Amino acid sequence: MPKPSGPKQTLFEQLAVIARALGSAARLELLDYLAQGERSVEELAAVAQLSIANTSKHLQQLKAAGLVQARREGKYVHYRLGDERVLDTVADLRALAEAHLDQVGALVQSYLTSRDALEPLPAAELLERARDGLVTVIDVRPPEEYAQGHIPGALNIPLDRLESRLGELPPEREIVAYCRGPWCVLAFEAVARLRTAGVKARRLEDGLPEWRRAGRPVESD
Repeated sequence: MPKPSGPKQTLFEQLAVIARALGSAARLELLDYLAQGERSVEELAAVAQLSIANTSKHLQQLKAAGLVQARREGKYVHYRLGDERVLDTVADLRALAEAHLDQVGALVQSYLTSRDALEPLPAAELLERARDGLVTVIDVRPPEEYAQGHIPGALNIPLDRLESRLGELPPEREIVAYCRGPWCVLAFEAVARLRTAGVKARRLEDGLPEWRRAGRPVESD
């Protein structure tokens, strides 16, 4: 006998629309890139290493759930997050996964923590230390992401250019690196390379999206 449908069941069905939109590793990764700033379908396909057709299909599913918005510019369609609260939802998923999925904990340990086992620097402490001129902040994301928004005063030194630009870093200051978020390997790898080069370095606890979501200052080019 079918279960009677009422307002409560309808609400849960609508909630499931959001859950289904988030129920894809590819779509979660696309949201991670869109958390850095607006991008075209073609740009997202390139960074996510998906076909343009597949990327477009995933984005349309996210758009149908209200998680992203789109605008057309000529023959290109650009997407952005539909609501900053998407970041909170993904953060909650990440926390649940780390707490309850053994494989996630093992991957974080082997893939990330092995590169940097030291405690990261909390955002509030970084803000205070940066204002006092005690640290140099580097953004190791690609230039196009840096241009859309970055921590004020941060130098953009993408990971693949780090060794060639070590001379730009003040030797008397601690270096704090950040990238896309807590699971972004770029900052972990940057800190490991800096320490190998004899530079005192730490990692920001979160990334630029979390910094911005907390209402902290952001600059853009």
